[in-house]
Amino acid sequence: MPSQPSPPPPGVSAESDEPLSLTVHSLPTSAATTPSDARNRWKLLAIVFICSLPVLVSYYAYFVVRPEGRAAYGELVSPARPMPEATGTDLQGTQVPLATLKKQWLLVSVASGACPANCPRELYLQRQLREMLGKDKARVDRVWLVPDDTTIPPDLQRQLGDLIVLRVNPETVTHWLGAAPTAADPAYFYVVDPLGNTMMRMLANMDSAAAAKARRDLERLLRATASWDEPGR
Repeated sequence: MPSQPSPPPPGVSAESDEPLSLTVHSLPTSAATTPSDARNRWKLLAIVFICSLPVLVSYYAYFVVRPEGRAAYGELVSPARPMPEATGTDLQGTQVPLATLKKQWLLVSVASGACPANCPRELYLQRQLREMLGKDKARVDRVWLVPDDTTIPPDLQRQLGDLIVLRVNPETVTHWLGAAPTAADPAYFYVVDPLGNTMMRMLANMDSAAAAKARRDLERLLRATASWDEPGR
């Protein structure tokens, strides 16, 4: 005779003897995470804006707020010309990426390696302009771009001091500073900001009065960017 199922223990209902059911919960959908992702993106944008704010304010103060509304001597380059991804060669033949020049203000001259005509005097004026900046001169490097393979005279090499000399292609000069100079063109000093942008040029053939005005332009730039630019790389 078949055995009968035993009754459940006291206090346990017969319904609890049913098989257990397993429930699979669905994973969160992408729609559920969208608000959080949006908040994270806004936070990231806010951080980028806050980090770039000192740079924007300093340029606004220099180009907009100051009463003169223009450079005292130099000519503003608008729009600024960014540094190309290019490489130069120093006097020892070592390849030097231009990007290594960033994080400093640069006072750049361009001339053949032969350094003809007024070139020695212009290099001297370039050095004097930097010296006239006093304690802020540590924030400025002097650079001489040589767009040819002409040998630099030995006696001139001994006078270069801390001048950074790089041989570069003429195309690099054009891309970074503007039209490549020719023998008939006037020589300029180019002012490059710590981000690598060429933003001003000034005639290199200057007398003492013009040099004083050029120094004031440089001082204004350095003062306007003092909150975010630090001396040295």
